Amino acid sequence: MKRFKIKTEVCFSDNAIDTLSEIKNKRAVIITDSFMSSSGAAKRIADKLTGCTSVDIFDQVRPDPPIEMVVAGVKFLTEHQADVVVALGGGSSIDAAKGVVLMMKKTRPEQKISLIAIPTTSGTGSEVTEFAVITDKERGIKYPLVDEELLPDMAILDPSLVVTAPPAVTADTGFDVITHALEAYVSTNASDASDALAEKALELAFEYLPKAYADGSNLIAREKMHSASCLAGMAFNAVSLGVNHGIAHQLGAKFHIPHGRANAMLLPYVIAFNADVDGHFGREDSQAALRYARIATRIGLPCSNTRMGVQSLIDEISYMLDMMKVPRTLSQAGVNKDDYMAVKPAILKAAVADPCTATNPRPVTEEDVSDILKRLAW
Repeated sequence: MKRFKIKTEVCFSDNAIDTLSEIKNKRAVIITDSFMSSSGAAKRIADKLTGCTSVDIFDQVRPDPPIEMVVAGVKFLTEHQADVVVALGGGSSIDAAKGVVLMMKKTRPEQKISLIAIPTTSGTGSEVTEFAVITDKERGIKYPLVDEELLPDMAILDPSLVVTAPPAVTADTGFDVITHALEAYVSTNASDASDALAEKALELAFEYLPKAYADGSNLIAREKMHSASCLAGMAFNAVSLGVNHGIAHQLGAKFHIPHGRANAMLLPYVIAFNADVDGHFGREDSQAALRYARIATRIGLPCSNTRMGVQSLIDEISYMLDMMKVPRTLSQAGVNKDDYMAVKPAILKAAVADPCTATNPRPVTEEDVSDILKRLAW
């Protein structure tokens, strides 16, 4: 039996942040990073919370939010007796807020807290998922959290908050959207409901990511990428992901490669691994290969047969990576070879054990992960 559930209310398009004015008689805390605070974005959100009795800002979020930051956030919420948390920022801010709220719910169940997520990048889909990633800095490990309590009560998708994202961030987060949707589409748990969300997300992302990258002020492209990110998030929240994320989590934890960038670098090679069309003569095409080819057709790529469809999809993604100046090797991403070799065994083991890898369409061994990473070699 398969299940599909959507808990989060989604408000989107122009002036979506005006929804905040509907919140009445609550004590709000905005969880964000120092840039959102200093740039005035946090104040802009605070000014919309006109019906709240108090609004305070916790701006200590850092990339790859560490455990100790979550603890500090819990202390801040407790001191300010918050009953509404507004997460403002990219994936790190939303994940941090989720971690804080989850810890509050587990340790202080009597304190009722609602969570509103306002993404300022179009990529993680975290505003509609029950996933979050918290980092143990000392051990260099990322812990994926999975709990229905992590689902925000509301997501606000306002394209005006994304226009200042620089091209590199637009590329990284945009490829995170594509990776989410593709992995959900070939997941062993995929369903008709998740397929519909993933397909639409991919149609939007392949059309509008290049436009958003070329012109960050293009509000239509920004809105469409925000929608694509949200739809892809709904899809993978229902059916999980695959080995692309399983490996990317390790590269991010060990070498601090931005999550979306790590996904982008791996994506062509993971598609090739999952499709497994090389030397397929006399064998039926895998379900993953058929699905990749179906996506190629939906986005208008050449696809006279399954093998061509898979290769067309890989070629299109590779072309977009090059046009958006995404690193294609670990050295281009700033990884030292000796450093990599020192932690490679741990990366292989952790990637196979990662919860995301469990729903990959093709079984994965440490040797398989090693072979995929060889494609990113120096």
